[in-house]
Amino acid sequence: MDIKVNFSGRAIKYTEEEIAVVVEAMRNAEPLTQGKHLQAFQKAFGEYIGAEHCFAVMNGVSALELSAQLCNFKPGDEVVIPSHTFTASAYPYAKKGAFVRLDDPEDNLLDEYGKDVEAALPALLLEGAKTEGEDGEKGIYAIPGFKDFATMNCWDVNVTLLEKYGYTLDDVKNAGFYGWGDIFATVKAGEEAEGKTFYPFIFEGAVAERIVDGVSIVPGDANLLLSYYYNKEDVSAPGAYGTELVGKFATPEFEKFAKQMREYFQAGYIDPAIAIGETATDAWRNAQNTANYLISTEVSLYGYEVTTSEARGVQVAYLMDYDAPYIDNTSVQGAMMAISANSAHPVEAMKFLNLLNSDPTVITLLCYGVEGVHYNLNDAGEAEFTDTRTNSYSVWVNGVGNVTLLPPTKGQGADFQQKFAEFYGGSKKLPIYGFTFDTAPVQNEIAACMNIKEAYALTLWTGAGDVDALLPELLSKLEGAGMQKIVDEANSQLAAFLAQ
Repeated sequence: MDIKVNFSGRAIKYTEEEIAVVVEAMRNAEPLTQGKHLQAFQKAFGEYIGAEHCFAVMNGVSALELSAQLCNFKPGDEVVIPSHTFTASAYPYAKKGAFVRLDDPEDNLLDEYGKDVEAALPALLLEGAKTEGEDGEKGIYAIPGFKDFATMNCWDVNVTLLEKYGYTLDDVKNAGFYGWGDIFATVKAGEEAEGKTFYPFIFEGAVAERIVDGVSIVPGDANLLLSYYYNKEDVSAPGAYGTELVGKFATPEFEKFAKQMREYFQAGYIDPAIAIGETATDAWRNAQNTANYLISTEVSLYGYEVTTSEARGVQVAYLMDYDAPYIDNTSVQGAMMAISANSAHPVEAMKFLNLLNSDPTVITLLCYGVEGVHYNLNDAGEAEFTDTRTNSYSVWVNGVGNVTLLPPTKGQGADFQQKFAEFYGGSKKLPIYGFTFDTAPVQNEIAACMNIKEAYALTLWTGAGDVDALLPELLSKLEGAGMQKIVDEANSQLAAFLAQ
């Protein structure tokens, strides 16, 4: 049979034939993710690429980790990776000694040549940059960029449309997620009376759940099987379950959320297209881009309201449902710069990293280009770009260095960078900040639970299915696949981390 792999959405709607193949493989696995099918795949793939041996792993991070182990690096060996890449591309090699430890107690480059870095970056950033090195000790092997490093899960509100029907932002805030029905009904009726097809509530399901229930992604849990419940009144304090990690779908909070989504879906307030993997992302983004929505979700950056409002031609407001942006390792380590252990000039490299966080001329050149050629400064001190090649510099803006040193761009206002620094400088850390779940001890269980979760999650997140029927079924299958073992292992690791 031909099996198509669809990457158009966050979730995939599988055919019955595809599901049957997976079920048959699981039933004959030894243990769950091993067995004849895996062996046949490894043999066939090895023959295809002309390799004598082939070993399959559960994901790309595991593959990189395995490759780092198998390379048998020796002192002085050079590892080349993309200069602008995801953390997972570099992390396994940091553990194998590929990068200089910048805060090495015996040769502290950061203290000696990076004093401006330490002065400029919030302490939380450098704390979150720490990772385990070759010696098993945590240290700083790369400098994170001072960028949008804190999580901003927000309600995205079309204020122009809201006010058209006599409502205000305060009405949205005061009613809250569970009380938006009357507002949705009024706006939907009004828009459809004008001959439009209109769904007032269109969103990314996983983000909506995070906002409503107050949950964060657990670093290391790439499959979104776990939740950490934070305290909305003070994200730095323990949440509803203390510091315990829980199964994402097994709490009363999730059930309440899912049932409210079901009510909104049945009332016609939610576009059915967002409940289908192949169309979910496009439907959600198209509604935002055309301003054909009332309330949506966004993972926002500071100042996005201005640029988004301008792009959509309506007034947009972002509403946080918690007291402050919160910081986790995932966002901190999203863009970092390291020094190769094989570098002939580690001191000079550290000095350059220091310049990226202290010298406006250097980082502006890298981010914006040459003044008078690629951009000009207007009377308000804002950068107005004049050259289409400006886009080629955009990688630097969110990737490297201290972006608060940059001139604001047109429309941001002369004090934008100061406010940006104040906003993110006031970010709070969750009680579990610094923890990353090592999934290796339960990788078989995770693989099984991930496959089960994918068949149910989007439907429950968007209200497209009967919660009373689907949720117990999902929980039963997850239990049978070892979900409790995953939760227990994660909490065991977290307890050890917190005890340090």
